[in-house]
Amino acid sequence: MLEYIILGLLHEESMSGYDLKKNIDHSIGFFYKSSFGSLYPALKRLEEKEWVSVKNVKGDSKNKKNYTIQNAGKVALFKWLEQPLQTTKNEHLVKIFFIDYLEKDKRLNLLKEFYYHLKNQKSKLQQVEEIVAVQTSQSSNSEEFYHRSSLLNYGVRHLEMEINWLEDLIKRKSNTCK
Repeated sequence: MLEYIILGLLHEESMSGYDLKKNIDHSIGFFYKSSFGSLYPALKRLEEKEWVSVKNVKGDSKNKKNYTIQNAGKVALFKWLEQPLQTTKNEHLVKIFFIDYLEKDKRLNLLKEFYYHLKNQKSKLQQVEEIVAVQTSQSSNSEEFYHRSSLLNYGVRHLEMEINWLEDLIKRKSNTCK
C-alpha cells in the first residue's frame, strides 16, 4: 500500500523522502500511518523496479535525494487504481472481539483510551477539513479536490459513528463493572 501512496504523491510532484513523509502525515496520514523506517525501504523498492528515479540535489545544509515517478510507475499506479475497491483490516475490532479475556478494569480503560484517541483524531480531522474547505473555495478548479475533501468528510462521519458506538459500549461496560 505504501508504495502506491508514494507513487500517488509523486504523480503530483517530485519530492524528497522527508517531504513525502511530511505530505503523508498531513494528508492521508489520518487513514494510513507510515514511518521513515518503512518509507525509505519502499522508496528503494520503487527505485529497483524503476518506478521512480532519484536525483541528488544540493540543499542548504546537506544533499538530499529527490524522487520522481517514471512512466512504469505511472502505469503501475493506474493499474492499481483501476482494481476494485476493497475493505481493509480493522485490528481494533478484532481486539474488541476478544477483549472479554481481560480483567474488567483493563477492558474499560482500553475502551476509554481508544474513545479519547478517536475524539482527538476527529478534532484534528475537522481542523484539516476546515483548512481544505478554504483552500478549495479559493482554487480555480475546486472539482479537482472533490474526492479528497469527500474523504475527509467520510473520516469525520466514520469517527463520529465509532465514537458513538464506543460511548454506548463504555456505558454498558461501566454498568456491568460496578
